[in-house]
Amino acid sequence: MRQYLLRRLLISILVLFLVGLIVYCIMRLLPTSYIEMIARKRAQTPGSTRTYQDWLSQLTAVYGMNDNIIVGFFKWVWNALHGNFGDSWMWDIPVTQKFTEVIGDTIWLIGISTAFEWLIGIPMGMLAAHKQYSKTDYAVTVFALIGISLPTFFLGTLLKLLFAIKLGWVDPIGIVGRYYLSLTPVQRVGDMAAHLVLPVVTLVIASIGAIMRYTRTNMLEVLNADYIRTARAKGLPEGMVVRRHAFRNTLIPVVTLIGGLLPALFSGALITEDIFQIPGIGYTFYQAVVAGDIPFSMFFLIFVAAMTLIGTLLADILYAVVDPRVRISR
Repeated sequence: MRQYLLRRLLISILVLFLVGLIVYCIMRLLPTSYIEMIARKRAQTPGSTRTYQDWLSQLTAVYGMNDNIIVGFFKWVWNALHGNFGDSWMWDIPVTQKFTEVIGDTIWLIGISTAFEWLIGIPMGMLAAHKQYSKTDYAVTVFALIGISLPTFFLGTLLKLLFAIKLGWVDPIGIVGRYYLSLTPVQRVGDMAAHLVLPVVTLVIASIGAIMRYTRTNMLEVLNADYIRTARAKGLPEGMVVRRHAFRNTLIPVVTLIGGLLPALFSGALITEDIFQIPGIGYTFYQAVVAGDIPFSMFFLIFVAAMTLIGTLLADILYAVVDPRVRISR
């Protein structure tokens, strides 16, 4: 196990290095010079005592634009290893500080949505498989296909129009109301819950279909296995056959979905956060890209790549946990 983890970590570091190089090259080869735009913006700021050329020279030196791509990339890597990812051009604060300010809202949104997706999707998929070709199976299948087919931007806009604008049940934007600071702790929880309900419903409907279909397919395969027939032939109750024998083996392929949970948790839901203007990491990244905030964009993309590699490693390890037949070999 130790050798396997060490080997996977070394491979992950190499992959992360190559991803960083590709992202850095793309940023350097963009047709628009965002440094010139930032220098011009800072020079025109009221009270600025420095000229456009002064700002341009300073920013070019700070971000290594005077060097070639390879030298500039290794300078960026050296600074990153020391925890220095630069200052955000849009917010004028360190990118790590801006990241910590907005990641909390994303964790709440994605964490709650993911919990509902799994708590609802897996049991419904198992129920559909257990009652194959019944009305319940058809209902679950239709709902899953609707969720898979509806684009997130359309579903979110529709829910926002109906429940926030037409009916006025919840606020259409933000994660808290304007009077949030004056509320009691209990009222603050209720205020945040009211703002999160539509984004959470949007993400759950858009994502739960895939989990239902995946679980249903795996459960059908398990229920037709020989050991399930043997368990039924021994006279075991159907509920025990499903819960004790079929359920655990159904989770084995579902573990592959866990690899995507970690990057999703920290990368946010860009479209949903944009529709409801939730100040999470996805919406912040969108603003950074539009504004040409290269330091923040670089940090975010590398961070998501690292989370993807870690999530994949965790999924591989969990295979051995849920399936005793799986053992990590050297």
